[in-house]
Amino acid sequence: MAVSSTPPDAVLIQAGTVELQGLLRKPRGASAVVLFAHGSGSGRLSPRNSFVAERLREAGLCTLLFDLLTEEEEQLDALTAELRFNISLLTARLAAASEWALRTPQLRGLALAYFGASTGAAAALAAAAEIPQVTAVVSRGGRPDLAGPALPRVRAATLLIVGGDDPQVLALNQQAIGKLRCEAQLAVVPGATHLFVEPGALERVASLAAAWFARHARVPESAPPTRRGAE
Repeated sequence: MAVSSTPPDAVLIQAGTVELQGLLRKPRGASAVVLFAHGSGSGRLSPRNSFVAERLREAGLCTLLFDLLTEEEEQLDALTAELRFNISLLTARLAAASEWALRTPQLRGLALAYFGASTGAAAALAAAAEIPQVTAVVSRGGRPDLAGPALPRVRAATLLIVGGDDPQVLALNQQAIGKLRCEAQLAVVPGATHLFVEPGALERVASLAAAWFARHARVPESAPPTRRGAE
């Protein structure tokens, strides 16, 4: 289905002392903006997240794909793999992007939602626990267990999507969903592995995410000011 939308806008998001690069795309009539929190070794140009984002735009959702790490940090992480598991850092960066979205005139009036993958899903849940404007979260092959003590404080409706052939991550998601006190659901995609590379697997992820956001990404009736927690 063709999407009537503006071309993608390259944006810069200030997060403490660093600037994060992003790509914002808004279909006409969008009801919500979905911020993507990627996993290890990924960013705003992730093919998998770009595929899901395109499907979400077809469903009438605005998307913001952005880098949680700077180029220098990505180079360091490629060598050490330490920053991808720094959930407090990733959460602060996502919080900064959320505040940017909330004060951007182009996005005024849109609901706020997150799509997280791998360790980015932990950051999405931790940020959602602190930012009341976030009303929906979707995790793809995520590590919600790494959100730790934030899990019981999440109020956003949360969908955890896991591949049926990704047993370790599936077990971690089953444990994590038991700690969530919000509306939560675990969806297993049969035959899919961690990266959902199997035919039709990523399409199923996108379909599930679009339906979840359609149901739950709504502007709260009374949203208190966002918590300023960015680094």
